[in-house]
Amino acid sequence: MANVSVYNMEGKEVGKIDLNDAVFGVQVNEHLVHMAVVQQLANNRQGTQKAKTRAEVSGGGRKPWRQKGTGHARQGSTRAPQWTGGGVVFAPVPRDYSFKMNKKEKQAALKSALTSRVEGNKLIVVDELKLDGIKTKEFKKVLDNLGVSKALVITGTIDNNVICSARNIPAIATSYVAIDKAGEIKDVLSTINVYDIMKYGTVVLTKEAVANIEEVYA
Repeated sequence: MANVSVYNMEGKEVGKIDLNDAVFGVQVNEHLVHMAVVQQLANNRQGTQKAKTRAEVSGGGRKPWRQKGTGHARQGSTRAPQWTGGGVVFAPVPRDYSFKMNKKEKQAALKSALTSRVEGNKLIVVDELKLDGIKTKEFKKVLDNLGVSKALVITGTIDNNVICSARNIPAIATSYVAIDKAGEIKDVLSTINVYDIMKYGTVVLTKEAVANIEEVYA
């Protein structure tokens, strides 16, 4: 079981926390991590690109010159791909690039990504992130205290002050794993994904976020 330090907003160590090996100590499956990243990028593609083939370009029905005797290479149409204004060879057409991954594969990929951050000493836990308002300057000061310039910040609640304060800081992204325990059935709201974890390198979590992630994914 990994044991990491817990810091406050001033960047001072205030304790230790044990991370659940079922989430933060699994065997890293690089193939699933790669597949999860490719899936997210593929699913985000609009797939609306389109170009015309020689069959779709208007004109070109008349043979530009006779077959023999001109000294030119034989040509059948001015809309062939080698002509200016001609069609495109193997032209792209609108298509759906998305593909599916099994639920267990997605969870394994997420656990592998989180584990890789722990193994690389790129996971920072803070006791809390609380801002009085939307103040980018204050949030930037917190990041400087923690010694990070590029990171994914994960909170345990949907904190608009943190989300909006981080919005204008380059190379900083925010996510959350929130659990609504008001009713009999727990409602999980999560925006964490493998792509952001791998892209931003360092992951900054609140203690509440760690507890929620372990409760949801363990």
